[in-house]
Amino acid sequence: VQLQASGGGLVQAGGSLRVSCAASGITFGSYIMAWFRQTPGKEREFVAAITPSGLTTNYADFVKGRFTISRDNAKNTVSLQMNSLKPEGTAVYYCAGRIGFLSGAIPTSANAYTYWGQGTLVTVSS
Repeated sequence: VQLQASGGGLVQAGGSLRVSCAASGITFGSYIMAWFRQTPGKEREFVAAITPSGLTTNYADFVKGRFTISRDNAKNTVSLQMNSLKPEGTAVYYCAGRIGFLSGAIPTSANAYTYWGQGTLVTVSS
């Protein structure tokens, strides 16, 4: 199983960036996919997630209205469009995946996810 994240970089506050994650080795259309972020000395925190069908999403309060998660099951990719970025958004962003629930629930705990990508660094300058 491999989750390969890409698209990180340096952006000015107020700017936009899109990070993507390409998955292989899993039945992608059966997996909840999520993005988490982490800064040094802090725990990994939930950013956004999307159900296997792509019909339902969940966002952390601090990104609602600014970030959009999407997926392409034909291409086995999940993306996070980040707009109106703030300096506190500087972090390593990780994609993660786990088998979907019949209930449609979307977990927000890092411990609930099975597979992780290597992370991509997003730096937002003030």
